[in-house]
Amino acid sequence: MAGRLWGRLQTDLDIKLRRGAWYKVLKVEGLQATVEVNLRPYTILKALLEISAKPPVRWTVVPVPQHVKHAPAKPGESYGVCPSCTQRAALPRRAERHTCPRCRRDYAVAWDERYLGIA
Repeated sequence: MAGRLWGRLQTDLDIKLRRGAWYKVLKVEGLQATVEVNLRPYTILKALLEISAKPPVRWTVVPVPQHVKHAPAKPGESYGVCPSCTQRAALPRRAERHTCPRCRRDYAVAWDERYLGIA
C-alpha cells in the first residue's frame, strides 16, 4: 500500500464504525479492508467503504437514521463529525465553519458533500 489511506462507512449499518468518521486504512486485500478503530484492527468489506488518499479536512454532515437513539440531533436531522478527532457534534444551521467541542480545532463544514446519499 503506497502512502496512508483513509476510509469511512458508506452505508447505514450498525457496526463499530461511526457514520461519517474517517479511519486509517491499515490494509486492503482482495474484497476486504482493515481499518483502525479505537487503536485496534477491524476488517470490513471494501465495498462498504469510501477510501481516500487524502485525510479529511472538513466536518462530515451525517443524517441521523430513524433507529439511532443516541445522536447529537433528532432523527431526520443531521450532525457533524470532526475530521480530526471524530467527535460527533450538533452543527449550527448552515454554518460555514465550526470549532470542535473536544479538540478545539476549527474546520469548514462539508454541507455540499453527499454522505449516505443525502446532500
